[in-house]
Amino acid sequence: MKDANFLKAHNARSLWHPMTAPSDSLKNPPAIITGAHGTRIVDIDGHEVVDGVGGLWNVNLGYSCQPVKDAIAAQLDALPYYSIFRGTSNDKVIELAEELRAFFEPDGLTRAFYTSGGSDSVETALRLSRQYHKIKGEPARTKFLSLKKGYHGTHMGGASVNGNANFRTAYEPLLPGCFHIPAPYTYRNPFNESDPAKLAQLCLQALEDEIAFQGAATIAAFIMEPILGAGGVIPPHPTFMPGVEAICRKHGILLIADEVITAFGRTGAWTGSRLWGVKPDFACTAKAITNGYFPFGAVMIAEGVAQVFESDATGKAAIGHGYTYSGHPVGAAAALACLAETKRLNVPVNAAARGTQLHQGLLHLQTQHAAIGDVRGGHGLMCAIELVADRASKKPADKAVPAKVQEVAYQSGAMVRVSGPNIILSPPLVVTEADIATILSALDSGFKAL
Repeated sequence: MKDANFLKAHNARSLWHPMTAPSDSLKNPPAIITGAHGTRIVDIDGHEVVDGVGGLWNVNLGYSCQPVKDAIAAQLDALPYYSIFRGTSNDKVIELAEELRAFFEPDGLTRAFYTSGGSDSVETALRLSRQYHKIKGEPARTKFLSLKKGYHGTHMGGASVNGNANFRTAYEPLLPGCFHIPAPYTYRNPFNESDPAKLAQLCLQALEDEIAFQGAATIAAFIMEPILGAGGVIPPHPTFMPGVEAICRKHGILLIADEVITAFGRTGAWTGSRLWGVKPDFACTAKAITNGYFPFGAVMIAEGVAQVFESDATGKAAIGHGYTYSGHPVGAAAALACLAETKRLNVPVNAAARGTQLHQGLLHLQTQHAAIGDVRGGHGLMCAIELVADRASKKPADKAVPAKVQEVAYQSGAMVRVSGPNIILSPPLVVTEADIATILSALDSGFKAL
């Protein structure tokens, strides 16, 4: 390994980092993380902090989950790689599919299609939803509906259904036939409606209006996160996602739940769909499926959709889609160990308790610091603070403000994430009461520094 001076001197010189301008990484060199244990990360200078980001929403079990590490090592010795394209399979993907079937059975999902990550999973669900309608003899159903502020990864399809211009503008024109409705975002919405229940109904009516305008017979699927994540942690009213499901069923539109963040316990329920009592046609998963230790994902498919593919006699059901690393045996072994440990620890219980502690702590900080315009959370370990220049007008804070809070919070013992005017918090689900106290104290220091 190169010494610290070399790494610092060359930081961001020879690589481009995702989700930032190359020039920004050169001007503001990223923190160099060289170690981790439990819920903490350590940088190249030996500075140790609580990871309030959980890697990137994915390290649910922390950095010392030995069963997953052992499973990866053992599988590398047994079978480090083989394809599951037509004609071959492996033991671990079969075993994992049965475990996932049992785990997602309450959501009505009974088949798995393996991917390499969340963006792959979204792309897969979009493609399979179009193919589903072609098999059924409705080839005109090609359009997709989604929410403004929603995030669905970085592939061309995912970027097209994304509801945030930051992930779209530089790459347009995107996939045609993608349309967005207002999100149930109580703090900012085009209806100026602050009542969550009323706002949910207004957004549902907007969905009905869009379907009527586009023509239901042209729409393949509606995709949404059960709780919007990267868009600023926006939890809908409990009536919203069930309302979306009912509208989709009425019009023959498939419902895709983007569970890349919300599956496996983060919301305080085992899945985001289960939190709201919804049974989607597809669920996109990744991230916590291997605790971030190996790139892996799975699209879970409802029984009704599966039957259409499996009973097809037209020849239209051949899946001309997949990835080199679909069903990677090492990833499958990691996922099996991760799922077992996730269930053993019953992580939604701690996620709910520590999430309540975090949310209440953030609400207290809001009473102390005028820069905090809105605090969102209350469903497991998904929280966000929206920063403003002025509470009365809700004018967003200058981008230097959350950056300053993040910098001081890191110095004070916690890694937090900035996304636009928001500070997003998604710590590991095994985080402790003391860890949450450290995150809150570090944020308090950050706001005091303003």
